[in-house]
Amino acid sequence: MEYLKKCIEENATFIPPDVIKVDMFLNHMIDVDLLNKIGKEFCSRFSDKQGKINKILTIEASGIGIACVTAQYFSVPVLFAKKGQNKNVGANTYSTSIFSFTKNKSFEVFVSKDYLGPEDHVLIIDDFLANGEAVRGLINIVEQAGATLEGVGIVVEKGFQNGGAQLRSDGVRVESLAIIKGIENGRPIF
Repeated sequence: MEYLKKCIEENATFIPPDVIKVDMFLNHMIDVDLLNKIGKEFCSRFSDKQGKINKILTIEASGIGIACVTAQYFSVPVLFAKKGQNKNVGANTYSTSIFSFTKNKSFEVFVSKDYLGPEDHVLIIDDFLANGEAVRGLINIVEQAGATLEGVGIVVEKGFQNGGAQLRSDGVRVESLAIIKGIENGRPIF
């Protein structure tokens, strides 16, 4: 997706050795026009699953905006895994532990059993893919529910980390809109 790559090239900052900061347009301040293009692109890339996908699953917080815009193109609801147990969700949940590359710690995420079950066909959407921990955690929740995983949509994949390659080798369909293979002289290599 050329427009996304251009946004990364012109606006992203890189913190050695492996942090890519895109919070000025993707996950802190959000370029809604870009999100609309992203949602449309995910719909195009998963067009063979149109009519099959009935839920989009993400994790709070950065994936929610992207998932919501994408869901408009599929005409399906968004379900997001909540970080930490709370009274709103209750005890009837699927849960898994996820290690956050960005925060360098593990945390539990929860999805209510009321909203995900064996009848569901799920598309996972997230902003970043580094080592694949968040996606693996969401896949674990899909499996606990007996639901069907239709694929994973990622906005920015760090191709120089092993998450995407490992997921693909495990047979997971991963569609990443921008894959950064490396960083040289403070610039991304796609």
